[in-house]
Amino acid sequence: MLAAIMTASNLGARLTGFGFIVFTIGSIAWTIVGLTSGETSLIVANGFLTLVNAFGVWRWLGRQSTYEQGGRSAERASRRSSAPSLFGANGIAGMPVADCHGKHLGKAVEALLECRSGKIRHLVIASSSDAGLEEDLRAVPASQVCFERDKARLRIPAEVFDRITPLDGSDWSDIGYGK
Repeated sequence: MLAAIMTASNLGARLTGFGFIVFTIGSIAWTIVGLTSGETSLIVANGFLTLVNAFGVWRWLGRQSTYEQGGRSAERASRRSSAPSLFGANGIAGMPVADCHGKHLGKAVEALLECRSGKIRHLVIASSSDAGLEEDLRAVPASQVCFERDKARLRIPAEVFDRITPLDGSDWSDIGYGK
């Protein structure tokens, strides 16, 4: 269960990679149980899972972690430079979002980019109800968003944000265009 929480939480390459390590330990343990009990199906299934989990470790602690470290090094270098500051785009999803007064509004879940220019056109923000059980998604034009190192800050107050019509589930086709 711990491994499932670690991998499903999507809190970065390292945590996901360590989740796959926990999965690998479990699949190796069950393979050993299969070997000692003579259960061929247990050996085959968990032997296969060990290979899949080893791939997950390589993917998340190897490749993806390297990409994230590279992005962070570019971010740090840009802060010491006179050029505009940078941050890795994979950091947008999950980034906390505040209004112009610093009030927490929710988290960014998606950035929609213009194909031609590569610029962010809208930031989609998830905000929870008071009970925390429901989530509203709202698209905010990039002109109203200022990205900081560890969060996005809107140029509008919470009251204006709350008046933006929530998006309709998985159909966002009306963002900026209408249906």
